Amino acid sequence: MAANRTATATWNGDLKSGRGRVGGRSSGAFSDLAMSWRSRAEATDGATSPEELIAAAHAGCFSMALANELAAKGHTPSVLEVACTVTFDPAALRITRSVLDVSGDVPGIDEASFRQAAEAAKEGCPVSRALSQDVAVELRANLTQAGERSIPPSIH
Repeated sequence: MAANRTATATWNGDLKSGRGRVGGRSSGAFSDLAMSWRSRAEATDGATSPEELIAAAHAGCFSMALANELAAKGHTPSVLEVACTVTFDPAALRITRSVLDVSGDVPGIDEASFRQAAEAAKEGCPVSRALSQDVAVELRANLTQAGERSIPPSIH
């Protein structure tokens, strides 16, 4: 059975000076998030953008796909931390790339096996697949020991 999820957006005004709001209708987990052209193409000013929401979706999807890949190989991760940076080119009105940075504490696995699982997860992640036809999807993977961090704590 397919799972459908719905989000909503409202926009007032023209592209450059207008303002909008987005929300997650299905879950109610987020609502009434402000967005603007400035938050999309210049400074965030406390508002979100479609690209930030795509980055969140990509990071979340990839973390689940990698956990699945690792567990299938008998290595359940203690923790995976994923940051995703989506690049928007305002002149072309186009998303050009999505970069996944993953750091993982995975008992009993070596660096090469971790990177192999991360590559497989990148290829299998539904969001990666949705983006990959028109967007460069890149991956940086780093195996850590318990307590180490390679991703800035600001993503938490």
